[in-house]
Amino acid sequence: MELGAAILVSGSEWQGCWSLDPKIVYLNHGAFGATPRAVLELQQQLRDRLEAAPVRFIDREFEGYLDRSREQLAAFLGADASDLVFVQNATTGVNAVLRSLKFSPGDELLVTNHEYNACRNAVNFVASRTGAKVVVAKIPFPLDDLEQIVEAVLAAVTPRTKLALLDHVTSQTALVFPIQQLVRELKARGVETLVDGAHALGMVPLNLAAIGATYYAGNCHKWLCAPKGAGFLYVEKEKQAQIRPLTISHGANSTRTDKSRWQLEFDWTGTNDATAYFCVPEAIKFMGGLLPGGWDELMSRNRLLALRARKLLCEKLGITPPAPEKAIASMAVMPLPQETRDRSELILPLQQDLSEQFQIEVPVIPFPAFPQQVLRISVQIYNSFEQYQYLAEVLGKLLTLDQCR
Repeated sequence: MELGAAILVSGSEWQGCWSLDPKIVYLNHGAFGATPRAVLELQQQLRDRLEAAPVRFIDREFEGYLDRSREQLAAFLGADASDLVFVQNATTGVNAVLRSLKFSPGDELLVTNHEYNACRNAVNFVASRTGAKVVVAKIPFPLDDLEQIVEAVLAAVTPRTKLALLDHVTSQTALVFPIQQLVRELKARGVETLVDGAHALGMVPLNLAAIGATYYAGNCHKWLCAPKGAGFLYVEKEKQAQIRPLTISHGANSTRTDKSRWQLEFDWTGTNDATAYFCVPEAIKFMGGLLPGGWDELMSRNRLLALRARKLLCEKLGITPPAPEKAIASMAVMPLPQETRDRSELILPLQQDLSEQFQIEVPVIPFPAFPQQVLRISVQIYNSFEQYQYLAEVLGKLLTLDQCR
């Protein structure tokens, strides 16, 4: 693959924009994101303003900041601002939807075997309290074609299926699901969709209106690079009256008529530091201004570097890439060459050695449906190809040592 000039530029020229420790080779942006200094500086200014006059800030200014942030996020997401609320993270949004909906014994909740553990736990919790049944669509891994995802999900649908919880981008396997097609096919079968979009915002182009999901929860702190504690929940208008926040507060009996009940409830659930929400517009602006082509170029640059790094690592490990390129965005996984049934004895020491001996921060992830654990790389603009070359070199040494033990 021929890469554009931007891909070959060392990420070191951008590293000064972040507070990341320069002694660490940080290849795990997908875990918790990393916020640029400029965005953190704005957050500190907002915090200073809050602490200087708490009543003024919370009682008189809070809602204006929140509405302005929501409007700019909505424009970036291709959504109507009235259909969005801020939440702390995608898992909170998923929980709010699942805990609000009514299920009966015999109802089926559809998930996949690639689902994020925290959200799967939320499904299990709701099912255990309502008598609903959790049905798991088994998507193969390695994956040959995106159509296998669609086939596996649709094959698990029955007349009792009430809701499907699907990742947009999976955490364990870094696959970009064909989410628009899945939503369309499920809707045709009378199944509502709750999308866990934890990794999607800022990694892939998003247009929530085009996707058409009933519910969509996402993070702003990962690929958008807003401060931690900023996420969003989108709900179709006709369903909003049913969805309640996890904390019931003043909005539940508000007499205001200028906003929907669901926004009045979600917008204020108690005293917390909402400055992360207020920094979302600055994160959109800052990240979109790093390259001449804006967000499109940034997402393209990160994806192409992820593909190039994946190719290098697969060659070094002597494995075939486990998914087609069209399923990859800014993250990629590589199965480790050994079968790792005794996972506590091989893989955990490997991750520790990478971090402690070589200062490489990269996750080794268990995937129960697959006999081998996988190594997952993430790409943000501060990363460079040279960092992945270093990872490949170190992995070659460490895995050779493990095989000799």
